[in-house]
Amino acid sequence: MSLRICILETDILRPELVDPYRGYGHMFEVLFSGQPIEAQFVIHNVMQGDYPDDSERFDAYLVTGSKADSFGSDPWIQVLKTYLLGLYQRGEKLLGICFGHQLLALLLGGKTERATQGWGVGIHHYRIERSAPWMSPGLETMTLLISHQDQVTRLPENATVIASSDFCPFAAYHIDDQVLCFQGHPEFIHDYSKALMHIRQESLGKELYERALSGLGHDHHGRVVGEWMLRFVAQSA
Repeated sequence: MSLRICILETDILRPELVDPYRGYGHMFEVLFSGQPIEAQFVIHNVMQGDYPDDSERFDAYLVTGSKADSFGSDPWIQVLKTYLLGLYQRGEKLLGICFGHQLLALLLGGKTERATQGWGVGIHHYRIERSAPWMSPGLETMTLLISHQDQVTRLPENATVIASSDFCPFAAYHIDDQVLCFQGHPEFIHDYSKALMHIRQESLGKELYERALSGLGHDHHGRVVGEWMLRFVAQSA
């Protein structure tokens, strides 16, 4: 069985990043390639108003990261929220990464805002708070590349935290067998993270930039988290 996943792309990469990395949808295609569970992908850039036809059916919908704020008032974000709420009410499986993680939490009764902790960039380590059968291979701690200045500060009432840190208490959560979200970026690779930090160097400040840059020597669990996401979708597909 091959899963069919719709990637709802919520950003357009900066011009200097397009040639080497193309877009977040492509990054996820690379992440999911060669996994034990086969999947096919259709990418729609919702920031540009591109959505799947109503007749199309998918095993899951994945909302990517974005430069935009999940709590922003941009018209395209409002359209996306309405669309996602419709999918949720229809019982569709939803996956969220960074912006997507925050937007789904906000949409389903949680709260998202600018984090008082400031920017999170580079490599970050999380505690696994709760395991589930689809979290295979198992981890005791999870390491991911991150890039965010917003955070979920209150989860929807029916959400279960699966990973956290002192810096980011609600780093990953799921809602039953329908919603799975991560603040970190399993699709990122070290070179992309480095390029993004370089672009944002002024915003980050010298100390954080240099500390985050020096931490990029560590491996991360992006491939493992990618497998978790596919297993989560496959469990009742």
